[in-house]
Amino acid sequence: MKSVEERKDHLINRLIYKFGYTKCLDGCQLYELTLTELEHIHIRKMSEQGQQMNVTYK
Repeated sequence: MKSVEERKDHLINRLIYKFGYTKCLDGCQLYELTLTELEHIHIRKMSEQGQQMNVTYK
């Protein structure tokens, strides 16, 4: 259980400090989300960042 909370904290910190993502579109705060939801958002943000890099290099 502790490792789940640590993973959630890690993802929340990355979303806030790396991507500037602080709140969901529906108004939910990041700490209200499940680990699975946080991981999905994190993956989506990393994918968006990768796509932006591809556009820059073309």
